[in-house]
Parts: sequence; structure tokens; C-alpha cells
Amino acid sequence: MIVLQKLNKEEIVLNSNLIELIETIPETKIMLTTGRYYLVTQTKDEVVNRIIEYNRKIYSNLMKVSEV
Repeated sequence: MIVLQKLNKEEIVLNSNLIELIETIPETKIMLTTGRYYLVTQTKDEVVNRIIEYNRKIYSNLMKVSEV
């Protein structure tokens, strides 16, 4: 889950596993596999970096669990 800000400044938490496509139109448009889409204030690179950081947290916690 990643935290993003919609164009109306509303903060949302998005399931990054549902992202199908990110494009700049010039706003950043995030298309989901459900057919829904969101326009956000973050750049495409910022969204991708948040996804990477989220996945890094998840997988590092899995490594800790498997070591126990």
C-alpha cells in the first residue's frame, strides 16, 4: 500500500499490486487492473519509488520471519 495525494489534495492509500499502468498526461494518471484510475500530484518516478520502498519493507520483513 502506498500513500499518494489526489489532485484535490485528498490523501489516499493505494494497493500498488493493482497498478496496471502509470502515465503522465501531464498529471500522473494511475490505471488499476479494476478499470478505475486516479490522478495524483506525485510524478511517475515518485510513485515508482514509493512502490519500490513499500516492496522493500514487505520483503525484508519476510526475510526476518523466515530466519526465525
